[in-house]
Amino acid sequence: MADTEDAATATTSGRSVPDGYKVLTEGKGSILQKGNDVFYNPAQAINRDISIAVLRYFVKQRQLEEQNGTAAKSRTRVKGAVMANTVIDADKVDGIKILEGLAASGLRSIRYALEVEGTGRVDANDLDSDAVEAMKRNVQFNGAEAEQRMRPLQGDARVVMLQSPLAYDAVDLDPYGSPTQLLDGAVQAVAEGGLLLVTATDMAVLCGNNGEACWGKYGSYPLHRPYCHEMALRILLAAIEGHANRYKRHIVPMMSLSVDFYVRVFVRIYTSPAAVKDAGSKLMYVYQSQGCDSFYTQKVGRKIQKNNGVKYMPGVGPAVPQQCPETGANFLMGGPFWADPIHNMDWVNGILESVKANKQQYPACNKVISHLTAVSEELVDVPLYFSLHDVCKTVKCTPPKADVLRSALINAGYRVSSTHANPLGVKTDAPFSAVWDIIRCWVQDHPVKGHDADSYAGKLLAKEPELKANFSRAQGAASNAKANKVARFLPNPEANWGPKPKHGRPVKAQATSDVTLITSDGDVAANRATDGSHTANGTVTHAAQ
Repeated sequence: MADTEDAATATTSGRSVPDGYKVLTEGKGSILQKGNDVFYNPAQAINRDISIAVLRYFVKQRQLEEQNGTAAKSRTRVKGAVMANTVIDADKVDGIKILEGLAASGLRSIRYALEVEGTGRVDANDLDSDAVEAMKRNVQFNGAEAEQRMRPLQGDARVVMLQSPLAYDAVDLDPYGSPTQLLDGAVQAVAEGGLLLVTATDMAVLCGNNGEACWGKYGSYPLHRPYCHEMALRILLAAIEGHANRYKRHIVPMMSLSVDFYVRVFVRIYTSPAAVKDAGSKLMYVYQSQGCDSFYTQKVGRKIQKNNGVKYMPGVGPAVPQQCPETGANFLMGGPFWADPIHNMDWVNGILESVKANKQQYPACNKVISHLTAVSEELVDVPLYFSLHDVCKTVKCTPPKADVLRSALINAGYRVSSTHANPLGVKTDAPFSAVWDIIRCWVQDHPVKGHDADSYAGKLLAKEPELKANFSRAQGAASNAKANKVARFLPNPEANWGPKPKHGRPVKAQATSDVTLITSDGDVAANRATDGSHTANGTVTHAAQ
């Protein structure tokens, strides 16, 4: 995802590279690196590309709001609402102001400054003094434009944000692990209607392997089930909302992504004490059967329209009987987590079209397009999903093709879609009683070996289906992307594609001539080179990075 450039090549291009350093180039940004002195992960090129695409779209939306006056009205309402006895950063800049709280090498901030049109200033902060020195070196290396638009800072990101209430149009937090300690300051530093971009990489915590840790960090109990990656997104959104609510603010998710080994959310933040009252009705619990894949959701609170007023009430429950109606098993209870839509489809489609029209501006364009295409086809009002293979595994039957199951659901009068978080995931508004009836009909047509009558599979298949499934091909069963042969789930471009060691930790020795060529299609080919050169259709990244 990044080009490598040796000292000789860089010097001839007008840039002097210190001895012992190599140049890594991604998009319009370049950084100098020696070993693992400053953290850099090429896998996060997808993260950075998507963030740039979102910021570009945000700038355009911000400009439209300024033109029609809605942004100005919002800022008037928020004046003085967040923190008392504080001074907002009074620097006037032409364009949006961005804060990257944990900037490391500064590559992300450099790309923001050089690639996001309409950026006035990017404050790139890091607590580590070595990282800040490397950042300053990289800013200077990228020339006058980067130096004019970037301001490297050294400090605790929490303090920087708390000292800058409402100061930034966009705040980006991409920590090594959990972002929860940063959220309280972040929701205060974002300007009215501004954008907060947050990454969480502690997936073992968010996906239920360490549920007690998730409760301590995020205030939610996760369940380790097939839908855990979407649940992780919703837990993170609920945590951000909770921090925002303390300051009479609330979030509006624009896009939420589960990518590789992390989750990434993009939310706008507004101030409205009235909207904060809706917070309880935006959260839910999930009841998961321990005997099958059935799950049921229940809102934490209710918003009731009564005459000309609104009344807020606790949620009505429980949403399930004492035991699972399909298997008689007990339930696990997870949550609370975000219940409302996690995407704004106008934004998703607008960003997707923008990336398609400007592929050359995104080093990881194919991966970006695949993720955004998958997101664009989701049912936004259906929380969570089930895995087709897991459902069939429960009754030990051969799974039908996804289009066959989707056809049966559509023919029964329900909506259905895929999910970007799992290639085998199925989102539908059908109740699980209908889903299991369809599976029972499938098993009747494709018999399986007998099951113990007391087993969960035996209990599921012993029931006669009330719904007679129609497996004939239904319009809309195949996704538009599949019909148009647009890839949605591309393979990783190289082995060991995932988290990298924190900076300062030693990395395995690698011959300087070993590089990996990553083609524009995401293919990988080994190559032996000494000059870091690359082909016209591929970029070069050192395998050690």
